[in-house]
Amino acid sequence: MAIYFFYGEEDYNIEQEIGKLKKGLDKNFIEMAFKTYNNPKFPDLISILRSQPMMFGKMLIVINCLDYFSKTFEDKEMKEIEKAIEDNSENLDIAFVAQIPRDSGKKLDSRKKFFKLLAKQNSKECATIPTYKTAELESWIIKQGKSKDIKLDKNALTAIISQIGNNLRQIDKELDKLKLFAYPKDLITADMVREICISNEDLFAFSDYLMEGKKDIALLEYRKLLDTRYPLEILSTLQTMLRRWIILKARSASASSMELARMTGMHEYVVKLNLQKLKSTNLKDLVRLKQNLTDAEYRIKSGQALDVEKEVENALFRG
Repeated sequence: MAIYFFYGEEDYNIEQEIGKLKKGLDKNFIEMAFKTYNNPKFPDLISILRSQPMMFGKMLIVINCLDYFSKTFEDKEMKEIEKAIEDNSENLDIAFVAQIPRDSGKKLDSRKKFFKLLAKQNSKECATIPTYKTAELESWIIKQGKSKDIKLDKNALTAIISQIGNNLRQIDKELDKLKLFAYPKDLITADMVREICISNEDLFAFSDYLMEGKKDIALLEYRKLLDTRYPLEILSTLQTMLRRWIILKARSASASSMELARMTGMHEYVVKLNLQKLKSTNLKDLVRLKQNLTDAEYRIKSGQALDVEKEVENALFRG
């Protein structure tokens, strides 16, 4: 048996890691061989760790465990968890997943015994790539393009980052579309990106209405966005925007536009435009909205939200 621990904000990378593990399962018995649990209670956790695969070969269990890091296991419980891991079946792989809401600014407490136990296993931090780390983001895009047998010129890379930002899931989807558009050629240009890729401009217009407090118009724009975007894409991009707006609003009185640009990863000119738009916006409202979206993201990814579109809408427009 192998124990894995994937944690961090980049849900796309976490899903990729789980996907690699699933490839080792028998496809004919995938429903029985692959199970997911969300923050099971302690007795259930022990039972899960002691699971015995049936006659279909290897089994993979994913345990979403983010809530475990906001509690403390007793020493007796920790010993029982450790023993259950040590004594488990050799045909059972278990992946503990702590997916932190994007742009929440939260970190797992590495001092906790539970973290230390999992960190000794096959652990990997799946962190987002900040937008200001352009070279790292470009390198990731080039690597993804290579895996899809396409090349991107320098201007195409710049255009993708400009239009999409650091949303790896969306970038991956757009690369698939670009490959089809370019066929039979394999070189992607900036013109192709501008013609094919979804731009954040529609979200910028929507976010302007939010900043200005025009909720009725913002609600109409949100529902229009759903024609071309998934609710989680909207939520993820807004989380990034809100993090930047909160920094701008909180630090604008004491920091220069150049310093604010460095803090947010935005161009100085864009910083000035945003500060102008944020003049009549209350910092507490921004913080509350970001918390609403963080809560919604957790409910969606933990399987608690039955209607994803409605969950995001409620987070955006409740008081």
